[in-house]
Order: sequence, then C-alpha cells, then structure tokens
Amino acid sequence: MRTGAPWRDLPERYGPWQTVASCFYRWRKAGIWEQLWAELQGQADAAGRLGWEIQYVDGASVWAHQHAAGAKGGTRRGKPWDGVGPGLAPRCTSEGKGKVS
Repeated sequence: MRTGAPWRDLPERYGPWQTVASCFYRWRKAGIWEQLWAELQGQADAAGRLGWEIQYVDGASVWAHQHAAGAKGGTRRGKPWDGVGPGLAPRCTSEGKGKVS
C-alpha cells in the first residue's frame, strides 16, 4: 500500500485523474469545500450529533513532505486550475455559482 492519496490512484469510475484534480483545486479556490464543511457541520450540530469538546486538530499529527520546509523557491508558475482564462468556463461548477445548498 502507498501512503497518502495520489491522484493517479483514484478508481477509474471517477474519470481521468487530471479532471478530478482540476475540479478539486477549482472548488478549493472557490471556497466550495469550506461551504460544504460548514453545512455538514451545521446539520450535525442541529441534530445533536456533534461533540464540540472533542474536535481539534493537533499540528503534531500533520505530516509534511521532507521538502516542504525551508525549500528555496524560484519563479512560481501558475497551474492550469489557478484561474479561468477569458472564454474558458470551468466544467466542474454547477448553476448555483459555487454555492452549496
């Protein structure tokens, strides 16, 4: 088994990994994941299924790649999912303009 969740390891039923990755990064930039998390958290809280006293993130349990700290950076090139060029509409958004309902 490999560690992490490499895009290339996605099951074929989700389509090409490049398409899934592109949608993921567009949704992240648009704030979709934060909206989705807030909605799910609100529903769980309203149903009394959320224990606020036990939810936390401990930085000691978050792993980073060995090259993530102290790496010298050069000119950073943009990724294809960093923005949508003129006349290019994202294919992985809904009619609701990115709002989760």
